[in-house]
Amino acid sequence: MKLKKDTICVQGGWQPKNGEPRVLPIYQSTTFRYETSEEMGKLFDLEKEGYFYSRLQNPTCDIVAQKICDLEGGVAAMLTSSGQAATMLAVTNICEAGDHIICAAKIYGGTSNLLAVTLHRFGVEVDLVDQDLPEEELEKYFKPNTKAVFAETISNPAGVVLDIAKFVNLAHSHGVPMICDNTFATPINCQPFQFGVDIVTHSTTKYMDGHAMALGGCIVDSGNFDWEAHKEKFPGLTTPDESYHGVIYTQKFGKKAYIQKAVAQLMRDMGSCQSPMNAFLTNVGLETLHLRVPRHCENALKIAKFLENHEKVAWVEYAGLESSKYHQLAEKYMPNGVCGVLCFGPKGGKEGAMRFTNALKLIAIVTHVADARTCVLHPASHTHRQLNEEQLIEAGVLPDLIRLSVGIEDVDDLIADLAQALEAV
Repeated sequence: MKLKKDTICVQGGWQPKNGEPRVLPIYQSTTFRYETSEEMGKLFDLEKEGYFYSRLQNPTCDIVAQKICDLEGGVAAMLTSSGQAATMLAVTNICEAGDHIICAAKIYGGTSNLLAVTLHRFGVEVDLVDQDLPEEELEKYFKPNTKAVFAETISNPAGVVLDIAKFVNLAHSHGVPMICDNTFATPINCQPFQFGVDIVTHSTTKYMDGHAMALGGCIVDSGNFDWEAHKEKFPGLTTPDESYHGVIYTQKFGKKAYIQKAVAQLMRDMGSCQSPMNAFLTNVGLETLHLRVPRHCENALKIAKFLENHEKVAWVEYAGLESSKYHQLAEKYMPNGVCGVLCFGPKGGKEGAMRFTNALKLIAIVTHVADARTCVLHPASHTHRQLNEEQLIEAGVLPDLIRLSVGIEDVDDLIADLAQALEAV
């Protein structure tokens, strides 16, 4: 029985049998008991499915991963300790020293730093590119050692909507997978696999949790990229893994090879696993994701229109507005709504932005985004402050940019707080 997204949010993943708990249990255990050494040995040989240590796999985490996998329409998924960990493992699962990645420049500052600075220290070369460039210009960035293309469906914080088909076409024409972070759109508003994306990542800390309680991330594989067709590019998947008895992941696990390798190899070695308690809390959030996301979008659009017409606001960027240069892309890839995050610039530049945020009363200044409560951030002095002025511009972070994450409160109360704070500008 093929379920719709609303039903998957509520009942996906955990399927209790006769007499089992109706609610997903928290398997708060590091280890799992077996009666014979032979049984456990089969788990270590990847000959049998099961649990032996929660760093690799845990029932609570796997059930929540399956729910997210079903929402995205993938074949396999893995939870991680954070969205950053999801990005790191998604990339390093197929990249190593000497390889090259193409990455959209207008993405979350922590992600661009991870890819362009930290991974660079490990020998992975990264080109940050303007995602608005035409195909023929982006084509020039591909190299023989390019192994992946990475971008966000909706960029954080600039609100840029990715032309998914353009990037997918480029990636596939060079025999590499397209990886998309779908955190802001969520699978409620966008399912990247429908447009040819191969791998999706999430910071489940955001809308999926929805209550600012549980850190987490997730990697979902579509199962559609043919690793064997490009086996010389991806030896980690298509040649024997000597650290696991010479297993060849593509031959043994087929369409689930990518996630199986990530679990058996990277999670084993790096240990960036999600805790069962955080997975449980994320699942509680997922049960109302289909209800919250439309309210976030409805409130955000009303606030974007209010700001667009306010005399003390210099500019607004929200793809839900018809005036946005990304409105047509949003209509194509996420016709039911964009997200609850928008950005704008109060008049008065950086100083005006600081005066505005300091004058807010109901809306809080926090280093977070995409939960039930409305919050605000000034990225140039907070999340992106490690970047220099040139890098800030490349990332789409102007000095006056305010990132406003619109919650699910009464929108009139939110507009009233914004109006009084703008008086300080």
